[in-house]
Amino acid sequence: MLPQKLYSFVFRASGWHQLGTAVLSILLFLAGTVPLDIQRRIVNAATEGGSYRTIAILVLVYIALALAEGMLKLVLNIYRSWIGEAAVRWLRLQVFEASRMQQTEIDASTTEGVQLSIVLAEAEPVGGFVGTSISEPLLQIGILTAVCGYLVYLQPLMAIIVATVFLPQTGFVPPMQAAINRRVQKRIGIMRNISEEIVQSGRAVDADGSQAGRIQDVFRINMSIYKIKFTMNFMMNLMTQMGYVGIFALGGYYVVTGKTEIGTVVAFVSGLSKINDPWGDLVNWYRDLKVTQVKYDLIHKSAEIGAIATSGREAIS
Repeated sequence: MLPQKLYSFVFRASGWHQLGTAVLSILLFLAGTVPLDIQRRIVNAATEGGSYRTIAILVLVYIALALAEGMLKLVLNIYRSWIGEAAVRWLRLQVFEASRMQQTEIDASTTEGVQLSIVLAEAEPVGGFVGTSISEPLLQIGILTAVCGYLVYLQPLMAIIVATVFLPQTGFVPPMQAAINRRVQKRIGIMRNISEEIVQSGRAVDADGSQAGRIQDVFRINMSIYKIKFTMNFMMNLMTQMGYVGIFALGGYYVVTGKTEIGTVVAFVSGLSKINDPWGDLVNWYRDLKVTQVKYDLIHKSAEIGAIATSGREAIS
């Protein structure tokens, strides 16, 4: 039968392929962290009278690492996209399998409306999440851990400034995301009602104005989601800029007083940028996880009315 939990569905749909994406993710975050130290060495060699031969060798090493990172990212993205699309295909085919098996005696218009919604809208994000469910958090957490560890090794006090950029975000991101989730669940329910009404009528008619009211509700819900989402992005970006201010202020003081080298400040600026992207990606993944859990729960409940088959061949075979 269709698994009750999202991650049970993930492993049923993709199986051992998740191990492959995990290995690629580990290799990718290792390849993406080393260039930080190469940058620091290049800057220090240039500002402290190092030989050009040393700089040239470091530049070639940097290019090789950049190529390796790019190729790994290409392979990983294609691989997990294939996994996700295979899961989407499986979900959609299960809808048609349910119709073929005719397992339900519940009102056909209700079932058909839900099936239409699953095939056209709901299967895509749920199945697509299968590809990134393991590899994305592993990759981003790996980058965050490796880069933060390197920055602590270089200059612990400046690393504290970097930490203050991200720690407060753990306080406002989860509740704001929970508010988005509630709205997403309500929106999906309304869209299913719209589909059911169209199937019942046999065409898109709105004699009593109920469909227009539902569409207006969807508009209102979407706008409230945008407001919460972009407010959250604004707060995250503002804290990142404050992190740069702290690095420039403290790093500049350390360079002037001879307590650190300019290459370290450059490494911290690059490091904050290197952390900011995976942190943002991790927040986006968390956002997708929570929204996808809501959507999958609705799809799982659809199996109770026979809108989607609960058995069949595996998604990836």
